[in-house]
Amino acid sequence: MKAYTKQQLALRNGQDKPEIWVAFKGTIYDVSASRLWKNGKHYEHWAGQDLTNELKDAPHTEKVFQKFESIGFLID
Repeated sequence: MKAYTKQQLALRNGQDKPEIWVAFKGTIYDVSASRLWKNGKHYEHWAGQDLTNELKDAPHTEKVFQKFESIGFLID
């Protein structure tokens, strides 16, 4: 898998580039096909970010990421 910086991830926010990506525990997922991430927003969460610390407030577990293709990993 390819490595991406936080700046590269930030561009995949559904606004700057057509891809909609999020990161969780160092893995980047492509959520572009999800109707729940339309325009890069999912409830109060924004795409192009690391959502690791935000999952504790979500009504679902981390198993939700199994639905999406992992396309890379996040580096500093």
